[in-house]
Amino acid sequence: MTGDGPRFGMVIHHTDSVREYAYDRNSVIGHLEKGFDDAAKFNWIVVDMTKDWKDVFPK
Repeated sequence: MTGDGPRFGMVIHHTDSVREYAYDRNSVIGHLEKGFDDAAKFNWIVVDMTKDWKDVFPK
């Protein structure tokens, strides 16, 4: 990260296999090892598609 000032970090956790693909740390497609580790390390927000997406994109 470069520069001064506040930053915003977010990881989209794809958990909705009905509307998209679902993947996690040990999935057949896509892996989130580094994303989850970095989210914890840098205090990023992790958005869960199944649980949180209705709040991000309400109907």
